[in-house]
Amino acid sequence: MITKEFKLKIIEALKQARGNFYGSDAKFATSIGISGSQYSRIKNGETERILSDASWIALARLLDVNPAADAKWQTAKTPVFQFINAQLEVCQREGLSSLLCDFSDIGKSHAAQHYARQNRNAVYIDCSQVKSKQKLIRRIAQLVGIGGSGRYADVYENLVYYLKTIPNPMIILDEAGDLQHDAFLEVKALWNATEHCCGYYMMGADGLQHKMSRSIDNKKVGYTELFSRFGKRYGKVIPVGDESKKLLETTALMIIKANAPQGSDYNKILRNTMGEDGRPSLRRIFNELAKRK
Repeated sequence: MITKEFKLKIIEALKQARGNFYGSDAKFATSIGISGSQYSRIKNGETERILSDASWIALARLLDVNPAADAKWQTAKTPVFQFINAQLEVCQREGLSSLLCDFSDIGKSHAAQHYARQNRNAVYIDCSQVKSKQKLIRRIAQLVGIGGSGRYADVYENLVYYLKTIPNPMIILDEAGDLQHDAFLEVKALWNATEHCCGYYMMGADGLQHKMSRSIDNKKVGYTELFSRFGKRYGKVIPVGDESKKLLETTALMIIKANAPQGSDYNKILRNTMGEDGRPSLRRIFNELAKRK
């Protein structure tokens, strides 16, 4: 059973998210997966007999709300965070596109999700959950608030039109290496239809770079053109060689210091997060800190 206190935390997060959403209340409700009437009641402070527990949980996950009172994760302004944030700002402001292919587990997704929550008309898509072109486009359409149901051709055309009418839209495609071939072609088509009107940022690990490079080498339709539209380079944050380990350790320590209980042995926590490759795992930091709370 979800408590009233948790629901109120979700409502507070909804208010903050609404402030960064350009459209009407009805469009905002669509973007978060509930009806306009449900949002209206929630906005007015009602919590009972409006949404199912599953819907409350879905909202909490979307808005990064944790049920534990002391479990809020503090964002550290790491080098990775600052690099991605700066690139996203430029892409959104100028209607540009960029491609980032770097190590996994360095904080790319957290940085992108944080940006999307803090900036108006920026949407974050986990492509591993929407691998086909239909699921991808319908998901983007839902997140911008126009809805993703109905005939696919209409959803696509409505999305193109809407992206060209709102100020500085930004689409962040994380885990892009998981997209199917038809979805890559649809991203190219969407880019063509909204050139200079919408910013795009495609992210992934080594798998995305390998997939793009292999497809280009094999002259697979669409990949050379897509690579060109995203700047013809694979952006990286982490340097090659010995410097990479130093930067990753600095990143991990910044996150640990921002979230560990006062008086913790930061270096001990860092050592406990080290993987077999000698690099710290940011995903292990949460588990290590959970033991200390």
